[in-house]
Amino acid sequence: MSRPKRILLVTGMSGAGRSTALKTLEDIGWEAVDNLPLGLLDRLLSNPLPEGSADEQRPLAIGIDSRTRGFDAEKILQRVASLSDSKGYSLEIAFFDATSAVLTRRYSETRRRHPLALDRPAQDGIARERELLEPLRDAADHLIDTSDTNIHALQQEIRRRFGAIDGEAPTLAVLSFGYSRGLPRQADLVFDMRFLRNPHWIPHLRPGTGLDPDVAAYVAGDSGYEAALGRIEELILALLPGYSREGKSYVTVAFGCTGGRHRSVHCAERVAQRLRNAGFSPTILHRDLGQRSSDAVEGVPGERVGAFVTVAR
Repeated sequence: MSRPKRILLVTGMSGAGRSTALKTLEDIGWEAVDNLPLGLLDRLLSNPLPEGSADEQRPLAIGIDSRTRGFDAEKILQRVASLSDSKGYSLEIAFFDATSAVLTRRYSETRRRHPLALDRPAQDGIARERELLEPLRDAADHLIDTSDTNIHALQQEIRRRFGAIDGEAPTLAVLSFGYSRGLPRQADLVFDMRFLRNPHWIPHLRPGTGLDPDVAAYVAGDSGYEAALGRIEELILALLPGYSREGKSYVTVAFGCTGGRHRSVHCAERVAQRLRNAGFSPTILHRDLGQRSSDAVEGVPGERVGAFVTVAR
């Protein structure tokens, strides 16, 4: 019989997005099975597909968490190694995580009980579960932190990571953000736009965003703008073929400024357009566009911070 071309074990902390990930994988064409007892894994893989199935090599996602019958992280890893070594299956592990504080808040907001702490505070269950899952986290091929990610952003992240077809160019996302609210966890390349002059300190531009023509013109009028943006675009276009050859299915390029409303937004829009002109289809996300402007966040008027920096993970 034909075997799945890709098998993904989906696991992680309760409340970190594992169920959302499984549903999204199913939406993009994966077969998804949740809470499968480990002893039934061989039976599932050996079970023939229905006659006339349109795609006999449909990728398979298997959800496993601390509630799974017979859960033992070390035994799961041993089973993964056995299936890979003796039967030639290609298995990957995706682990969904979030900080304990965020998980506690999510349980408090939804008034759900943690599965490992039905009669105790959620924090106790989170601590116990983190201990149980640590071997799987350490062995994960994909570690996805959802601490600052809402459900819609997580769905987009799953689509970027697991929705590409073999041989296609990487799926691109161009993101703007504010350094005052932290680096985006999913970014592969980060460029710092704080060397450009800041529209925040121009009274009539402050209420606007980098999507507004007058704000964009002010940013683009900086003496260092054209040389820097042109080189950034050329660098990204030079890197993308290499990512494609290495089989990287998604690339997120992030542009940051202090507040995430002016310079980074305009630069993300400009670079996304250049990528479109080069034949790519980037998704644009503006993480902090809706945040309120603040003098305290923006710092000293006229002060410029560093130059652009490229970070690859």
